[in-house]
Amino acid sequence: MILDANDIPAGTELQADLCIAGAGAAGITLALALEASGLDVILLESGGDAPEPAVQQLYTGTVADARLHPPADSYRVRRFGGSTTLWGGRCMPLDAIDFEARDYMPHSGWPIGLDALMPWYEQANALCEAGEFAYTAEQAFPRADHPSRPMIGNFESDVFSTNTLERFSCPTDFGARYRNRLAKGRVRVVQHANLCHLPQTTNATRLVGPAQVKTLDGKSFTVAARAYVLATGGLEVPRLLLNSPGVSGNGLGNAHDVVGRYYMSHIAGTIGTLDLSGASSVWHGYDVSDEGIYCRRRLALRPQAQHDLHAGNFIARLHHPRIPDAGHGNGILSALYLARPIVPYEYAKRLYGDAPGGAGNWLAHARNVITDAPNTVRFLTHWLTHRTLATRKFPSVIVRPANLRFSLDFHAEQAPGEDSRVMIGDERDALGMRRIHIDWRYTRQDVETVTRSLAALAQEIHRTGVGSFSYDPAEVEAEMTRYGAYGGHHIGTARMGNDPHTSVVDANGRLHEADNVFIAGAAVFPTSGQANPTLSIVALALRLADHLQRQANVTALPVPVTSTSSTAI
Repeated sequence: MILDANDIPAGTELQADLCIAGAGAAGITLALALEASGLDVILLESGGDAPEPAVQQLYTGTVADARLHPPADSYRVRRFGGSTTLWGGRCMPLDAIDFEARDYMPHSGWPIGLDALMPWYEQANALCEAGEFAYTAEQAFPRADHPSRPMIGNFESDVFSTNTLERFSCPTDFGARYRNRLAKGRVRVVQHANLCHLPQTTNATRLVGPAQVKTLDGKSFTVAARAYVLATGGLEVPRLLLNSPGVSGNGLGNAHDVVGRYYMSHIAGTIGTLDLSGASSVWHGYDVSDEGIYCRRRLALRPQAQHDLHAGNFIARLHHPRIPDAGHGNGILSALYLARPIVPYEYAKRLYGDAPGGAGNWLAHARNVITDAPNTVRFLTHWLTHRTLATRKFPSVIVRPANLRFSLDFHAEQAPGEDSRVMIGDERDALGMRRIHIDWRYTRQDVETVTRSLAALAQEIHRTGVGSFSYDPAEVEAEMTRYGAYGGHHIGTARMGNDPHTSVVDANGRLHEADNVFIAGAAVFPTSGQANPTLSIVALALRLADHLQRQANVTALPVPVTSTSSTAI
């Protein structure tokens, strides 16, 4: 059922076995997975079904370097469905190497391995509507009558593979997609309910609660649950923990000053010219699986090569020339440039970067559109039918250069660093909570990951005779920080581990310092890997749901203490 906190009388105390905060990918997955568990579950969501500026404004904060990190309220959405109302739908699992402790990758190593997530990836793929769990060309396209074209013909390398896939969701808005199912189910979804404080008054019981909940109109009530799950995203999780003092007084779960540290995103950029005129064939577009799923191949640095190079995980895609430079002469790219005013910030940042302006540049792009009118019209027609009006949207702009000269779009693992962190400042929001201050930093290891990977790729392209890759090594650091922290990938701020001095939660997502508080989402990732995090967020949420239902058995925890002055529901 779906309720509105504005309809709940002030001073009410809701009671449940489990209270989940945050109705994004992780929170909705947990609620769906626990529908038939027999547990009494409440799912709190700050927003409603539609965007609300006053609610979104609760996300605002400050950043230490605006050049390196976008505003705190961008790339995330405070409404039912969370940031799945915004994402691009790219799905891929983490790799086995991502879970390993690597001597060249500081603070690496998960307390679980890939095998712990594998039982849940297939179901995660289904919830994300990304088709079957098949992430190589051989798995996804096994039939002779539906083969996957090689990405680069005659490119055989022990350093880079070209057969791993990215699969694309619709992209699925979890709020819109699963609202009716939750509305008809046992889980109580409470919208416009802001979890503000999780009190822990004594360390003797190691229990937290009841949760303090507020609405924007000033109403307060509590939720007394046997256990709580924070599924509010990698930036909001540390804010919630740090706004609840805990027994240490430094923040709930923060006795050792780890909450908010090790903040990662991904290192991404576009660089160089990859000339593939020597290849027997080149395919950089999308294949469509039998289920209608868009799939795309990429260059991936093999695990052994990562070890040999002391590089983090790294992938690259064949990319069109930079859009802002009218010198590319392409009407399609110039049409996209001229459409800048209507492109949302989150996509414009990546498409255009610091684009040159002025009437001269605008006219040059207009000339490209007119000169290349037939191609431009074909592209716009395809975009309208396969993207704008389609339920399953064509994922991205694909432009094939006639001379087979591409730029290289890379996406790499960021090393966890304890000085890259999310803190709380002195400014308070409309609910009285202290706002976040973000100090995202990259490290020399991040620069080396990209530098060594690009050099290895240039060598392999030359060795195999398929072409050449030219770029300026001196510009690598500038290119990889051109867009700063990559989009909405907020990772590692409440990392999992076995040592409370260097981690916030254990292998099951439970706070080291409290027996009844769990965290779901990318905040618990110890390392980022190369993969976009949503699919693994959903898989981890399914694993946590199984743990809560079968192993943790939250009903074995003490009945929550209720306030004698409140009304229990």
